[in-house]
Amino acid sequence: MLGPETRACQMPEVKIGATSSFEDPGRRVVDVAGVQIGVFRLDGEFYAYENRCPHLGGPACQGKMLPLVLEDVGEGGKSAGRVFSKDQLNIICPWHGFEFDIRTGQHVVVSTYRLRPVKVRTDGNDVFITLPRTSGAAR
Repeated sequence: MLGPETRACQMPEVKIGATSSFEDPGRRVVDVAGVQIGVFRLDGEFYAYENRCPHLGGPACQGKMLPLVLEDVGEGGKSAGRVFSKDQLNIICPWHGFEFDIRTGQHVVVSTYRLRPVKVRTDGNDVFITLPRTSGAAR
């Protein structure tokens, strides 16, 4: 049995929908207790982050979702053009174009920049998130 001190430290868990209601790949931005959370489904897995870019606080989770752009290096080290990654999908903050890997929340170039993760889990056909203690960007 949990004592009152332990219960007070636990953050509330909130059901945000059915797994079947999320496209794959897809996303939904939800507002829970005044905190916007971006919830992503990618290859059957769920990922969630606070909708706040660590750069200048923009709505990162509402940006375009695009594969990582790679340079295709051909024979002799010459560029054969750009191609899209088949393995990495990014979310791009609409304010200044900062790109973050949906699976990790990390900026694609500067690893010290990352989206603040939010605990997400599924139970049967339901998706739950655990509200963060405090909002704000992680860096």
